[in-house]
Amino acid sequence: MADAYIVGVDMIKFGRFPEKSVPQIGSEAALLALDDCGLSIQDIEALYCGNLGQASGMVGQRILQEIGQTGIPVVNVSNACATGATAFREAWASVKADLYDVVLAVGVEQMGRGLLGGGSGKGISKEGLLGSGTMPAVFAEAGLEHTRNHGTTFEQFAKVSVKNHHHSTMNPKAMYQIETPLETVMNAEMISYPNTKLMCSVNVDGSAAAVICSEKKAKELGLMSRAVKVRASVLTSDPWQERDLVMPDVNSCTRMAAKAAYEMGGVGPEDIDLVELHDCFATAEILHYENLGLCGDGEAGRLIDDGEVELGGSVPVNVSGGLLSKGHPLGATGIANIYEVSTHLRNEAGKRQVEGAKIGLTHVIGLGSACGIHILEAAA
Repeated sequence: MADAYIVGVDMIKFGRFPEKSVPQIGSEAALLALDDCGLSIQDIEALYCGNLGQASGMVGQRILQEIGQTGIPVVNVSNACATGATAFREAWASVKADLYDVVLAVGVEQMGRGLLGGGSGKGISKEGLLGSGTMPAVFAEAGLEHTRNHGTTFEQFAKVSVKNHHHSTMNPKAMYQIETPLETVMNAEMISYPNTKLMCSVNVDGSAAAVICSEKKAKELGLMSRAVKVRASVLTSDPWQERDLVMPDVNSCTRMAAKAAYEMGGVGPEDIDLVELHDCFATAEILHYENLGLCGDGEAGRLIDDGEVELGGSVPVNVSGGLLSKGHPLGATGIANIYEVSTHLRNEAGKRQVEGAKIGLTHVIGLGSACGIHILEAAA
């Protein structure tokens, strides 16, 4: 199959826009991505739209009502926090399969304030769980399990938030652009130990979009100079395992996806120049260092202590500010991560540029579970 390339990609500045509708927010990113490659909606042959909150609301078609109804096929996608990555992957697959030459993927979400997962109505599990099924509790438990097995400390988890908030000060599209010193993070309101309020992702409104093109068409349109090759695209779900089912497994589908993505891309963790991973909570980022093979099991604490995952380190992680500071609009996050890595591969990331970046990895996980991983490579 022929290669597929990202030729246009962008995102809006994440924030809160109660005066706008979901299609209005999504259309802004769609137009930005089209402008990025000098194309219009008339050039697009199919639209793949990711949104969670209005999953049955035909958001993709309503976006076209904002930017131009051309009669193209529209696919609406909902897949928990992996929604945006799934929409992107479906768009990519349609080009790889030679169904279309130019397609558009959009991820969009409008979120209220408050506790993520707090409105599920599931309450406390009857299977012996002490605590809550809310996301802060789930990832707190996962972090403490890492502490039990490897001795990871509260301070090491907190350093993730310090790092990501520092990175966000260099990202004009992040919701927050503020420094949060270690003591500030550790002394913030405790949400679910060891995650304080500053170690939890930010509920925001946002959208991101990407134009994906076949290699033949990208060359025909003269768009290869800033094109980004999609070297691998993988989506996994939970495998069956004989295990304690009290709490969700936040690791296995990522490990499966990472293994498959490295095989598909013909690279290994040592070849990755930067990573945008799913830091829905500070504890999650620590776990995913190991799940993605950035270090061995039990070595994640050392990675954060030694600064290896900071800008300037051996494998910078979440240079955008991550979900902790950039924000986490569920349906948009997967494509926003792709925007961030693509910007570095194009050498257009400004103050936060990862020097010499050639290959990057994006990762999202939606509990239930779905994990999407993409490996991207600078074409030029």
